[in-house]
Amino acid sequence: MIQMFQVSKVYPKHVEALLDITLHVQKGEFVFLCGPSGAGKTTLLRLMLRDDIPTSGQILVNGRNVIRLRENKLPPFRRTLGVIFQDFKLLMDRTVYDNLHLVARVLGIPDTISRRKIGRLLTEVGLLQKAHQIPYMLSGGEQQRVAIARALLSDPTILLADEPTGNLDPDLALDIMRLLADVNVRGTTVVVATHNPRLVSEMGRRALILKHGRLVEEIP
Repeated sequence: MIQMFQVSKVYPKHVEALLDITLHVQKGEFVFLCGPSGAGKTTLLRLMLRDDIPTSGQILVNGRNVIRLRENKLPPFRRTLGVIFQDFKLLMDRTVYDNLHLVARVLGIPDTISRRKIGRLLTEVGLLQKAHQIPYMLSGGEQQRVAIARALLSDPTILLADEPTGNLDPDLALDIMRLLADVNVRGTTVVVATHNPRLVSEMGRRALILKHGRLVEEIP
């Protein structure tokens, strides 16, 4: 599902973000990328998304060599991936429903289908009754649930989450992780970057530990 072979990423002025990373995420797995700030977690996710390219090495996602993808092939490739950000990236002048509907239009989903799909996703994340509220009226945990529903609109085979609970208190963070675990149970491969060891311990999933851009440990 996701394979990296001897991947390194060096930025200008010899800033080494990743060094010689080799990893394999199986289809249907739930995997944590762990490590302190600056360990390389976000860079690793950006390479999986093909939001950046490595300095060296090879990356396969869904069987495709992402480094060799042409620009016109990037949009359909990225539609196979869902992405969740720490800061939610919701439009605060639109309702919850409108935030999702805008993405559905970009994806080319017909309105008759998107209405049903948005309703189903908001039901799954427990927010159907708040569909017509503005996001700033919601709690941080609720805003993150909206972001998760938005990421699932394209029926992604892989869900990438970059510190999705970084702004939430411990109990809310665990609730979000359980929601992502439910998504995983339905067949979606989930990769979560976090610096929170409690979440990793509570969830009991495989964890890849990064330190100074290197993969230093794997917790089965």
